[in-house]
This record gives sequence, C-alpha cells and structure tokens, in this order.
Amino acid sequence: MALARLAPIGDWKGKLEMFTGLVESLAEVRSLKQVGPGVRLIVADEDIASRIAIGGSVAVNGCCLTVVEIDGEQLGFDAGEETLSRTNLGKLQPGDRVNLETSLRLGDEVGGHLVTGHIDAVGQVAARNDDGDWCTMWFAAPPALLRQMASKGSVAVDGVSLTLVDVTEEQFSVALIPHTLDVTTLGRRAVGDAVNLETDVLAKYVEKQLQGERANSV
Repeated sequence: MALARLAPIGDWKGKLEMFTGLVESLAEVRSLKQVGPGVRLIVADEDIASRIAIGGSVAVNGCCLTVVEIDGEQLGFDAGEETLSRTNLGKLQPGDRVNLETSLRLGDEVGGHLVTGHIDAVGQVAARNDDGDWCTMWFAAPPALLRQMASKGSVAVDGVSLTLVDVTEEQFSVALIPHTLDVTTLGRRAVGDAVNLETDVLAKYVEKQLQGERANSV
C-alpha cells in the first residue's frame, strides 16, 4: 500500500517530498475536528510552526501531510478516510503525542535513511524488552513487508529511522537507545499499540526487480 500525500489538487507539482527518519519534535495533539469525510488534525509545535508555511510538508508519525493551517504554535493538517483507516493517525486522541519531521531540502544532511512518507502498512508492538534505559522492541508486520527487510537494513517505524536487528517470517526487532525512547513516540509504545511502517525504498526496488527476473525465467 502506498498512500498519496494529502494536498490540494496541483499542490504536488514540481515537488518531491522526502524525509530522513530523524524526528524533530514530539508534538502534542490538540484536537481532531470532523471536516467532510476526514478530519482536521491540530498539533502544537512552536518551532516548526515558526519556520514552515501553508502548503509545506510534514511527516506526522511518518505519514506525509500538508500544512493547511497555522495559528500561533498550532499546525493544522487534513487527513482523509484512506489515511485515517490505513495509518495509526485514525486512533489519535487529544493529548496524544506524534512524531514530526519537516521535509528534506536539497543540501540537507541525511542522517537516517531516505523515507518517502508513504505508509506501507500498520504494524503492532509484539513485545517490549526493557533493559535499564535501553529497549529491544519487536513488531508484528505483514509478510509482504517482512520480505523487504533484512538484518542491518533500515525501516521507518512511526517515521523513525531504525536499523533492523532480527527479522522472522512474522516479526522484526529493533534496539532503541535512551535518546530515541525519550524524543519519539516509541518510548511510549506498549504491547498491542499500532505503529506506522515504511520499508526502505531501495528494498522495494530490489524486490520488484527480483519478481521480474523470476517471471521472465518461467
């Protein structure tokens, strides 16, 4: 599944939005207002609100959304039925926290890995093993996504760029350092929680190429 970014018709022209998976803010959800078949999601982040404009792109828990409203420290995004049903944004409540990252600009350092902001699927926290301030977390994911993962490769969970530790036929694990737990939603995640997943775009191209080679060899 690849979600189209939520934007007015024509807003995407001439723009290629990418992210690095390095979260800039753990922002608070202020409200969700019904707007037609979707919602207007309002989050508070003074820093990002002060340096972005209407029409700018922000990854919210890894999902690329367009800023449609700015009011002081508050940012507004419109999320449609498709996005709400196929990401964990549909489960948000006022007071929840979300990961925010503004889109990558030419010349910016890529400290994580290239993330498109198009969520592939919603996974689930399967296990959380805390060791002091550190944590190993396991996530259940669809088999189609797990085939695009490999140990030491990359994955985005709630928009956070992470290195894969182990990958099985049903789950994958990541090792989370104290900083990541402190400044992203992952520190608040418990077993059973839904998380947004995006596999490495390079892994998608490799799998597509291999599928083509297998089809040609038949």
